[in-house]
Amino acid sequence: QVRLEESGGGLVQAGGSLRLSCAASGRFFSTVSMGWFRQAPGKDRDFVAAINWSGDNTYYTDSVKGRFTISRDNAKNMVYLQMNSLKPEDTALYYCGGGAVQRLRLGQANYWGQGTQVTVSS
Repeated sequence: QVRLEESGGGLVQAGGSLRLSCAASGRFFSTVSMGWFRQAPGKDRDFVAAINWSGDNTYYTDSVKGRFTISRDNAKNMVYLQMNSLKPEDTALYYCGGGAVQRLRLGQANYWGQGTQVTVSS
């Protein structure tokens, strides 16, 4: 079992940056691929980024490529999402999740956090 808790969300102006963190508990964290997802009001939860268990491979949805960076620190049981050049359309509730990479990229995960709100003002 893996438990996840996100932090780092907030209000930022367009063009600004935020760093989201996801703290994981559970002895199998270092073997689990992790991802970030977001859900805007009235919309489905969408895949944003994923990273495999070792951190060697990363994946991004097209709209965040070049702006967002996912990383992990297995020694600390942490996953991060560095978000730069933020846009109003990035406003959403951001979740971290864990599971197989193929499922993460489809927006599916075995484990979910509670989410952290990111609001980008224009």
